Amino acid sequence: MSSRAAADSAAASAVVVRDLVKRFGSVTAVDGVSFSVAESSVTALLGPNGAGKTTLIRVLTGYLLPDSGSVRVAGVDVLADPLEARRRIGYLPENNPLPLELPVDDFLRFAAGARGLRGAAARDAVHRVVERVGLAEVWRKPIGACSKGYRQRVGLAQALLGEPELLFLDEPTNGLDPLQVVEMRKLVRELGSEHTVLLTSHVLPEVAALAERALLVHRGRLVADQDLVAAEDAEATLEGLFLDLMREEVAAS
Repeated sequence: MSSRAAADSAAASAVVVRDLVKRFGSVTAVDGVSFSVAESSVTALLGPNGAGKTTLIRVLTGYLLPDSGSVRVAGVDVLADPLEARRRIGYLPENNPLPLELPVDDFLRFAAGARGLRGAAARDAVHRVVERVGLAEVWRKPIGACSKGYRQRVGLAQALLGEPELLFLDEPTNGLDPLQVVEMRKLVRELGSEHTVLLTSHVLPEVAALAERALLVHRGRLVADQDLVAAEDAEATLEGLFLDLMREEVAAS
């Protein structure tokens, strides 16, 4: 690709990652990863536990600094202007850490303030996300008294405050029961029509159900990039990728 074409492609992408490396001591958690994500799409980072997915998301959101490489989100360089980049991002972390003693409404008002929203703008923003993710029934409850499904919705609601262009969802159905999984998947699919969504998962059926594209990460490297829209059977395609990967592991051992 020419430099001009590469620049045009980057300009049309919501996320652009180039040659990203992140090390923890002697361990390389992200090893030379490059990819881009189109606007208004749902893309999954797929891989076994420990593959580097969460570390990659934390670098993309500016919570961790890379050792080398570059990241742009919504046209903003995450390293050069991290605060502006974070304004464009909504983030649901893995395991969704929340202040369990706070009522849902108090927490979301606090989160709106942290986003820089004040007065009527904050009230309107909180009202919109409560309606959007279905929190009216638990609005006054302490977060710790809510079910795991509702706690995930609270986390998703805070990610949506400020109407970010991008949503980063790290294992969004982790720990949910089957009914809660169905409800959360429905929410994520709906959000994918309004935002650019990058999610992580190690569950093949989840990725097949939610994503238009899967980026397979293993040992910190991007080892496959699969279009799931064009696949006749997305889940079977992903299973084939995983089986090939495991065979390569066995052959190399």
